[in-house]
Amino acid sequence: MKKITLKQVLIPLITIATILFLWFGPIHLGFLELIISSIVVFIGSAIEYKRKWFSALGFQQEKLKFKNFFVLAPLTALGLFIFYVFVLVPGVTKLTGVPIDYSFFKEITKDLKTFLISLVLILIGSGFGEEIIFRGYFMRQFLKFFGDSKISVALSIVLITAFFGFMYSGQGITGQIVTFVIGSLIAYIFYLRKYDLWFVCSVHCFFNTIALTCMYFGLA
Repeated sequence: MKKITLKQVLIPLITIATILFLWFGPIHLGFLELIISSIVVFIGSAIEYKRKWFSALGFQQEKLKFKNFFVLAPLTALGLFIFYVFVLVPGVTKLTGVPIDYSFFKEITKDLKTFLISLVLILIGSGFGEEIIFRGYFMRQFLKFFGDSKISVALSIVLITAFFGFMYSGQGITGQIVTFVIGSLIAYIFYLRKYDLWFVCSVHCFFNTIALTCMYFGLA
């Protein structure tokens, strides 16, 4: 393991503290919280890694391939969605006895204009923002400090995705558990893909697009 400098300790601490303040502080900005938090991550990564800040998050230029974006990512997202709809949600709902609260999503899919605007915002804030923050930054920083052994990877997935699930408290306990499972699977894919952030961002975006489209047409 490479020696970690004071700069590599302080910058992540400041970055993460800033993000937590944005999320849990007195000012609530809605979708903008994820977008601003992503910018904070970019700044923190740029200060720490300089010219390599983009690749340090997992945005690897050599992974920018048509097959990854438009074949593998959509198929992976579809597989996750099928598992989500037919196995995960029914199973967890039966376990908790509480359905997921989809009221927010039903509100934003009432008409086409609202649906399209909401979809764009969710793809930017959730599809990219959440992956940049939770996988690209939180997970990569965890592995930087504790190594990338299988135990460290497993711990990073469990701990960081548990926090990720906690952030979905608005969907109730069932929504939090479901989010934890899907988030863990995406984090594991991130690991299997050698920390390819382009790929998991694409998977997340396709997953969200399928889910919102199904809600818009009354299929979910």
